[in-house]
Amino acid sequence: MACHGVDGTGAPASTVGFDVPLPDFTDSSFASREAAADWVIVAREGGPARGFSEIMPAFGDALTEDELLATVDHIHTFYTDKRWPRGELNLPRALVTTKAFPEDEMVVTGAYRHMQPGKLSNKLIYERRLGPLNQFELIVPFGWADQSPRSTSDTDWQSGMGDVGLALKRVMFHSMETGSILSLGGEVFLPTGDKDRRFGSDTTVFEPYLAYGQILPAEFFFQAQTGLIVPYDSQEKEDAVFWRGVIGRSFFTGPYGRAWSPMVEVLGSKQFTSRTHTEWDIVPQLQVTLSTRQHVRLGLGARLPMNGKDVRKPEYMIYLLWDWFDGGFFEGW
Repeated sequence: MACHGVDGTGAPASTVGFDVPLPDFTDSSFASREAAADWVIVAREGGPARGFSEIMPAFGDALTEDELLATVDHIHTFYTDKRWPRGELNLPRALVTTKAFPEDEMVVTGAYRHMQPGKLSNKLIYERRLGPLNQFELIVPFGWADQSPRSTSDTDWQSGMGDVGLALKRVMFHSMETGSILSLGGEVFLPTGDKDRRFGSDTTVFEPYLAYGQILPAEFFFQAQTGLIVPYDSQEKEDAVFWRGVIGRSFFTGPYGRAWSPMVEVLGSKQFTSRTHTEWDIVPQLQVTLSTRQHVRLGLGARLPMNGKDVRKPEYMIYLLWDWFDGGFFEGW
């Protein structure tokens, strides 16, 4: 109470004697975002355990784990707008399956498909939370593609920009009692890329979807997504349906709990034509936190075809994620 105040708004600098801003526990946007386990680590080990100020002392020798958990539960009573989903529902990001939780993130992705001619596809993804339940997303694809004919061993790598995407997502349901979250979203990709150079589809494409996340016992989690691919011009791109699921488990190592999250995704898609078969892929992967604050994370894995292997080749994937709401990229290391 001496620092954070009886009401959780934080005592003024004139009272506490230092200039480090104190958090406002009555702010729903702030107080709802982090999982209770992270709050307990900071209370037990002190601010530096998550890359924050050493002014936050460690209480691990004074309070038991149950007392610290009770304190965090009390902190969650200070904010009253319970529309904000709790941070426990912010499950690790998969390489393909879209998560249901709304984010404030910047993500750079890369994918290389082992085929001839080769292609390196990248995306710069900006995600911004709009209130407690909504998220806006801007997707800017770019990359390099080998423009040489398949019949030659020569290479002609050229850069280009793909089809820019805009997306909205809204949380329809979330519950800590059931450990689940459900969101409805939609993406639209504009024909800004050059199809002849393998950087676009030459038509506007709509992708409505549902995304679901579920906390499971023993640090396991499950996520799923299903949706449609609906091009404006079906002559340029086929209509299709897709479904995705990922299951994983988080492990914590080191003095302050670096998170390692191995996952396996199963991906399916089917074009709306009788001439095509359902395509199945499996994506083993790993996400690991890089910064002490855990707001910078790395994910890597491989998308392996389960059928049609004569024409569909493995794709090696990676992303670097920065949760910019939690601080600058170079903060909290």
